[in-house]
Amino acid sequence: MQWFEAHVDHNPETSQTLELEMPTTNRKVVMKQPPVGVPTPADFEIVSESLGDIGDGQMLLKTRWLTLDPYMRSVFMQQPDNVGKTVIGGTVSEVVDCKAPAWEVGDLIVGCYGWQEYSIGTASDVQWNNPNMPIEKWDGSLGEPSTALGVLGMTGYTAYEGLLNVAKVQPGETVVVSAASGAVGQVVGQLAKIHGARAVGIAGGPAKCGFCIDELGFDTCVDYKAGNLAADLAAATPDGIDIYFENVGGEILEAVIPRLNPGARIPICGFIAHYNETPDVRRMNPLQRLQAEGLPVLGRDGNTEGYTFFGFSNLASQHPQAEQALKTLSAWIKSGQLKYRESITDGLDSAIDAFIGMLCGRNFGKTLVRVSG
Repeated sequence: MQWFEAHVDHNPETSQTLELEMPTTNRKVVMKQPPVGVPTPADFEIVSESLGDIGDGQMLLKTRWLTLDPYMRSVFMQQPDNVGKTVIGGTVSEVVDCKAPAWEVGDLIVGCYGWQEYSIGTASDVQWNNPNMPIEKWDGSLGEPSTALGVLGMTGYTAYEGLLNVAKVQPGETVVVSAASGAVGQVVGQLAKIHGARAVGIAGGPAKCGFCIDELGFDTCVDYKAGNLAADLAAATPDGIDIYFENVGGEILEAVIPRLNPGARIPICGFIAHYNETPDVRRMNPLQRLQAEGLPVLGRDGNTEGYTFFGFSNLASQHPQAEQALKTLSAWIKSGQLKYRESITDGLDSAIDAFIGMLCGRNFGKTLVRVSG
């Protein structure tokens, strides 16, 4: 599999419209069996199905971009009932045939149509199974279409919500973020800097740590693969940790806990270190671990002087705020204050290996599949 990072130019307004015969076949990736431990290609299958004509109120959508995210492993793939179903995932799709009011051929739709080349949608479809998040037409003035699934989509929203609205970062505080070079982590560290805080990343390997410092502007980054995690983290946080943005869990959380200052906040976004655990080695997830320490676990609307579990649904349930967050993030990108990196593979066939690679830490930034050009 070839990995590369790119910011892809795509302007549907300048692309030529060709009269093409409508597709008759769709290819999709389904879960063949629930993975045990790290997923393997044998857990998935690419199948073909016939595409019929669309009816009134429907649109034929061609998938342009597909996002690959850790939650697919922890949510969808742990459910045996999902065997044989199309793997879930956010998408940017182009309308290639349309009988739905208010939509036109050529529109780019931000939706959640999963790992497939084509889908049939309606105007009433929603994103992420959230009734408050209808599908939407991508506004190209905000950024490239791929960013709708990354820095200007779920991962950007999540970083924004967790650091600014849940943890309520303040100038001068020390913010530590795990998986710092990943899709969410890279945004968290930069938002910390924008708001006058000190940004400390935790990432795997000199290349990823160098990226966080040299390209993203983190103050420092701890290489957890160097073998001196606790000591290196202590050296990187001489004044302790005020906010720990949790993406990993496991040994990284264990190293962080002794460094927490009184009143520290821990937005728990995810814990990728636990997603591939088998039942015989399963550890407590970060939320359970903090509870075991007797630390208060508080909701989003509670006292922020504690440890808060949150998810994308917190922001998705308040879509107007999400729209404003997107506009703010877009402005920071245009001003050069916020940078992003994408790991892109081409074609639906690349999705399986790219997904496994992302779970194993081989990605840099947001993991995307360019399903079609």
